[in-house]
Amino acid sequence: MDEIGYWLELLHTPTIGPRRYQTILEHIKHPKVLFEGGHDDLLSKLPSRAQAYLRRPEWRRTEQALLWAEQPSHHIITLDNPAYPHLLKQIADPPPLLFAMGDIGVLDDPQVAIVGSRNPSPQGKQNAYDFAGALSQAGLVITSGLAMGIDTAAHCGALSARGQTVAVTGTGLDITYPRSNQRLAQQIVESGLLISEFPLGTAPSPGNFPRRNRIISGLSLGVLVVEAGLVSGSLISARLAMEQGREVFAIPGSIHNPLSKGCHRLLRDGATLVESLSDILQEVTVQLSPFMSPPAELPVSDSKVALGEPLELLLKNIGNDPVSVDELIVRCGLTAEQISSMLIQLEINDLVASSAGRYYKLPEKVTK
Repeated sequence: MDEIGYWLELLHTPTIGPRRYQTILEHIKHPKVLFEGGHDDLLSKLPSRAQAYLRRPEWRRTEQALLWAEQPSHHIITLDNPAYPHLLKQIADPPPLLFAMGDIGVLDDPQVAIVGSRNPSPQGKQNAYDFAGALSQAGLVITSGLAMGIDTAAHCGALSARGQTVAVTGTGLDITYPRSNQRLAQQIVESGLLISEFPLGTAPSPGNFPRRNRIISGLSLGVLVVEAGLVSGSLISARLAMEQGREVFAIPGSIHNPLSKGCHRLLRDGATLVESLSDILQEVTVQLSPFMSPPAELPVSDSKVALGEPLELLLKNIGNDPVSVDELIVRCGLTAEQISSMLIQLEINDLVASSAGRYYKLPEKVTK
């Protein structure tokens, strides 16, 4: 049996979850020794179902998984593999194995997670899309959970900016959930990575999705919550991020929008309020030093930046005095969604800055 096969067979053992798997690894060097006998003292401490299985393993699912891993861009990464992401390894209960499809090289690139409601408002969806694109252009990988709503918008925003994105699924990687994201999942495999801790054949189950949230936050330098109700899986992700020592960001919204209440609670609990790209980059830039030298910053060019007509119009109407988004809507005759998207683009190019929710032109950067 291939060495990785013993890791898989222990994963397939009944009642062996991540914590119990981790406890076992603290007592033995490699799962293989459990199947070779001589560790009755350790076996006796496991549930009876696990003991029975380990004495007579089936191997069928393991053989299927090994065949799956032979396909192009398919990977099985064990906890002792150098490719295992170092940030994820630091959490209390890292997955003993990761199933992956795509480019595993992105796993140790700096990531920011974007999460939120499965049924967001149009503005919430636009915010997720725009921030994902802007963060991608700033050199960060966007991580989310492939769910409908904010997750989907975040993945799409990263891909539209030709960035990379990681989707952490709540199923085995041979199952796409939701099915409506089948095409998106394939695009992610081509330009990023799908990963799961769940064995092949694992169907969607309500308990899988809160469990996978610790991976989303564990991979990331910080978690941006775009919209979330008071009872939300996104708040679970945020709580896990706090426990893991990650940054937590939240976008405020209307007091009348129930999807803002979760973000407002996070803000009261100490999350960083996000109005612009710089609010996130200021917090994570210090953490980027392990990944790159010098630390990543927004690209700044000595040459003048060529802008399209709508962006030129917006920049002209911002001026040097701080102006609100509402004022810009009136001045430019554009929608709030258009204004918000373009402001992020102008910030990326270091043409405007924000303060207290108002925007002003940076005088040292002038366009034709």
